[in-house]
Amino acid sequence: MTTAGRLSWVPAVLVIGAMGLALSQSPPPRSEPAAIAAAVDAAPAPKPSIARKNVIVVGAGISGLCAALELGRGGAEVTVIDMSSVFGGHAVMSQGGLTMVDTPLQREVGIEDSPDLAFSDFVNWGPDANEPWVRYYVEHSRADIYQWLIDVGVRFEGLDLGAPGNTADRFHQPVNRGIGLVTPVYRACLADNNIRFVWNTQVTGLIKDDVRITGIEVRELRTGVVKQMAADAVVLATGGFQSNLDMVRQYWPEDTPFPSRILIGSGRNSVGHGHRLAEQAGGTLSHMDFQWNYFTGIPDPRHPESPRGLSAANMYGILVNSDGKQFANLHNWAKDVMPPLLASEPATCWWIFDEASKPNFVVSGTEWTKFEKVERLILDNPDLVQRADTLAELAEKAGLPAAALEETVRRWNELVDKGVDEDFHRFGPDKTAYNNLASPNIATPPFYAMQSWPLTRKSMGGVAIDLECRATDQTGQPIPGLYAVGELTGLAGVNGRAALEGTFLGPCVLTGRVAARSILGTLDELAPSAGAAVANERCADCHDIPDLLANKREGYWHFEECHRVVLERELNCLQCHAEMAPYDEATHKMEPATMTAACIQCHIAQE
Repeated sequence: MTTAGRLSWVPAVLVIGAMGLALSQSPPPRSEPAAIAAAVDAAPAPKPSIARKNVIVVGAGISGLCAALELGRGGAEVTVIDMSSVFGGHAVMSQGGLTMVDTPLQREVGIEDSPDLAFSDFVNWGPDANEPWVRYYVEHSRADIYQWLIDVGVRFEGLDLGAPGNTADRFHQPVNRGIGLVTPVYRACLADNNIRFVWNTQVTGLIKDDVRITGIEVRELRTGVVKQMAADAVVLATGGFQSNLDMVRQYWPEDTPFPSRILIGSGRNSVGHGHRLAEQAGGTLSHMDFQWNYFTGIPDPRHPESPRGLSAANMYGILVNSDGKQFANLHNWAKDVMPPLLASEPATCWWIFDEASKPNFVVSGTEWTKFEKVERLILDNPDLVQRADTLAELAEKAGLPAAALEETVRRWNELVDKGVDEDFHRFGPDKTAYNNLASPNIATPPFYAMQSWPLTRKSMGGVAIDLECRATDQTGQPIPGLYAVGELTGLAGVNGRAALEGTFLGPCVLTGRVAARSILGTLDELAPSAGAAVANERCADCHDIPDLLANKREGYWHFEECHRVVLERELNCLQCHAEMAPYDEATHKMEPATMTAACIQCHIAQE
């Protein structure tokens, strides 16, 4: 029985994030919530060059925002729906780094890279990677991720060096970590008249006729009102499932013991809503046991009774087991450390470092950029970190064998002095070793020991999709009207069983854009910088910056300095003036408070 004919408004394209439970084949007709009705009914006039599509984006994480922005720029009417009252999902709290290939930033610092080299790194590091998606990613990351993000307003402050598994440094770090990555995309969405946001609303089901997905059922979380909306297509952007310990255990790799203690380190709404929705619509879950969990989990000191944890590490120290001995090369990250860690009982380890390397202690996430906070809440917290003037005293406090710990540190210092890690190949003359980080002696008291536990993090399996991000059924055929993007898809399978650093947010950006372009019918023709080019051309209709800079003017020194940088870097005007778009003559003026956010384009607190 078809439900689409019983709905009283035009079809919409939906992008769903962090939503939904039940598939509804024939829901009774209901009226729309006021917030949704306003977003749908107040649609701007269609662009004449593109057939009009109504788009509802449910999910304001990075993949949903990128899909929404692409759809809005392509002429679709977009409503973004999210369970939360804020944008960004887990990405806004993350480290924010992305792996991208052969970018101008790499070339600027003399790094030679290529899609072929990156493809080899991906498939060699991560067994069972989805090679067609890997190839697409490495060939499109420069234009469709790096350049597109630059045009939107993201700034990169440098490359993190020596990420394991890479033969070229390609981990790009945005200014201000995750929030510096996501906020410009969100601001660009706010500046687009085609995009509206509806918050605190959950998708509770998909609507399906005999052939295709035709809409969704939603519930307003603050009022409890349940309604339906029609759609031409639905794009699921709900994130992973690593905050659902029942699902983590259900899909745990069969050949690996499940730890007696594991902390939750994924997004608040990464609980598998989209997986259930896709399955109920006939979709397939693929490689769900490809879970990328960390060994760096510590209880969150702000919520000590909660199962949630933080990812904390000092990569300049060493990692020991309950016997006080090193057991893996920590610089090869979870790929090397997790198997022996999970084979032990309990599955736990200790970070050992000294006062000299303490400033290198880091906690992942935007909110942990200030070392003072890290020191106050973690390093000076005896519930999390032990401190002592001797290794023997440290071992006693940590519950480790003193003689074994002293011998482990003695051996480490000996190898550091030799310049070759003969035990775990962490450093040395071999170019495949992790040579980019200094490997200091552990010799300066006081000494520190921090116990860590397995930490759930990222889903590298999920809803099966094709190369257009269409969700597929058990026969591999696309389900009409249903799309999936981001971590819900296991990042399109680009990582296989083991992830290179920076290969989570990048696929979120790319799959969001691919799904939108597929819906718009522009997958092979939309220029990645089209939005920025249009914005700059429109600004240039009234403001000729080169002409204004041709002759110095009294009182314009700051304007001239800023706009020389704009021309040199070929920046998009909206990177600093997003509040002035879309153009409205009545409100077209600079807001001083908003302009302060643009200062970081030139000033990043460095001498």
